[in-house]
Amino acid sequence: MEYNYNEDLKRRLRRIEGQVRGVLRLMDEGKSCKEVVSQLSAVRNASDRAIAQIVAENLQQCILEEQAAGGNTDKVVQEAIELLVKSR
Repeated sequence: MEYNYNEDLKRRLRRIEGQVRGVLRLMDEGKSCKEVVSQLSAVRNASDRAIAQIVAENLQQCILEEQAAGGNTDKVVQEAIELLVKSR
């Protein structure tokens, strides 16, 4: 199965990449722990949202494919849940 990731998701990941560069810049500038951790929390939240979007979009595709093949979609849903839990 081939996955297609849309431009919105790629833009989101580029924004996260920029946030990580910003965290490194804060560290190079010797900024406070509070500022660094605050920005890292923003990176983590943005990353969590990207993960959720990827799983949700691909879950829909996997369910449709499983249904077309006459299979049981319960396993597909369980795998998606495990991916989300694992990512936390």
